[in-house]
Amino acid sequence: MAEGAHLYALDFDGVLCDSCGESSISALKAAKLRWPELFANVSAETDAWILDSMRTVRPVVETGYENVLLVRLLLELKEPHRGKSSVVNGLTVEGVLENWEKLKPVLMKEWGEASRDELVELFGNVRDEWISKDLGTWISANRFYPGIADSLKFATSRVFIVTTKQARFAATLLKELAGVDFPTDKIFGLGTGPKVEVLKQLQSRPEHQGMILHFVEDRLATLHNVIKDPALDRWNLYLGNWGYNTPAEREAAAAITRIQVLDLPDFCSKLQ
Repeated sequence: MAEGAHLYALDFDGVLCDSCGESSISALKAAKLRWPELFANVSAETDAWILDSMRTVRPVVETGYENVLLVRLLLELKEPHRGKSSVVNGLTVEGVLENWEKLKPVLMKEWGEASRDELVELFGNVRDEWISKDLGTWISANRFYPGIADSLKFATSRVFIVTTKQARFAATLLKELAGVDFPTDKIFGLGTGPKVEVLKQLQSRPEHQGMILHFVEDRLATLHNVIKDPALDRWNLYLGNWGYNTPAEREAAAAITRIQVLDLPDFCSKLQ
């Protein structure tokens, strides 16, 4: 690769793909399997309210299994008589958005979820079953942001995907929905380690020496983690303003010299 060429590491959900519809439906299915008594006889109206509210709280999700926890919490907010979580009294949907990192460990403990691993497996299994039974509806519950498919197909930069999504789901969506045959060895998914470690791997490869490095995310917290690690000072950092973040996060990012707040058309043009 020529000196001065560009390498892009891209988040998937919220940067390339709007998967909120699919992840919320999958989480609702998973929650009903995990806590069947709690979800017994939940009305279609309540289901719809939960799915709608999931779009509001989606910016807090770092890893997919958290969607399952959020679905249960939203049910208890909507119908408090169903649960006994200590955090529900006085909590609003907006309060979830503001306090998720504090709420999550409390809820995991109260609900007897000693480890995230079982929830990760359940969430993946629900998706696998949906895909095997009805690939079409699973795919149609996702959408790629406008211009993304062509930008990936005709990218002149070297592109990698760095995501907390399980790689097989990202690859399936790229192929079936975007029409992009993206090399699976360029997708770093759930289980490949923290994103900061993946970025270190990418920058250390001999073939990437001398390249200009770019990392595009929609989570400000993830970009903060990169900034805190001096070993990653070579990376140019971008917050996608079309993704799963809030106006307050975009404003905070704009005040950080290291981060450029990017809009979708500019992002698509950068890959060309």
